[in-house]
Amino acid sequence: MREKVPRNFNGPDIDFYDGTTDPKHHLSNFKSGMYLADASNATRCKAFSTTLTKAAMKWFDTLPPRSVTSIDDLSRKFLIRFSIQKDKVKHAPSLLEVKQEVGEPLRDYMKRFNKACLEIQDMPTETVIMGLVNGLREGLFSQSISKRHSTSLNDVQERAEKYINMEKNARLREPNWRPGHSHPSKEKEREPKKKEEVGAKRPRRYHSYTPLRVSIVDIYRKICHTEKLPHPRPIKNKRGESRNEYCEYHKLYGHSQMIVTT
Repeated sequence: MREKVPRNFNGPDIDFYDGTTDPKHHLSNFKSGMYLADASNATRCKAFSTTLTKAAMKWFDTLPPRSVTSIDDLSRKFLIRFSIQKDKVKHAPSLLEVKQEVGEPLRDYMKRFNKACLEIQDMPTETVIMGLVNGLREGLFSQSISKRHSTSLNDVQERAEKYINMEKNARLREPNWRPGHSHPSKEKEREPKKKEEVGAKRPRRYHSYTPLRVSIVDIYRKICHTEKLPHPRPIKNKRGESRNEYCEYHKLYGHSQMIVTT
């Protein structure tokens, strides 16, 4: 818990400044408190030291006696000394760095995005909406925004709240559900089949067969006119070239081996 400056000058409590944050923020808070307290210039100069601690207080103690002429003079010296801690100015393109992470709920992403917007001054509404849409992961909300573009931030917030509630209800229905992840059963359906499963041969019904005493050609001649034998599939890229070889099953020249395919 951070310490507070005592109300010894009838002004509001002000956080101590230790020299590690933006000095402009602290100075602005201090001046606002002094303005409400209607403090004089001399009182403001004396009270300012009570809001400092650690490195900032050490700096104040090094100021030569009678070197400060007014609160404006003290403010200028203070800002020069701790200007290195000044917050970097952020611009609209920095919003493009805010991305919804894998599995991050929409509510958390909206909070991070809104916080990033507060750090940028005078940003057009269109730029805010564009940055928001750019950072969204593929999902129901991003699809909705893409189909019907919003022109006001209020509309975006209301539509986002709708999908935030949908995510919340989904978590209540499915304890193992996580935003950004598909349902386990559906995920399993989309998994590619293993090579062993794809290339696995059908199990053999019998493991031993009676050897044939006649050739397969003679068997074919006996049953070729029945319906038990299906018609042969056409052989691609096979042309009858040699008249010395003929296949009765495929009824073409070019090979003599009878290959029955099903």
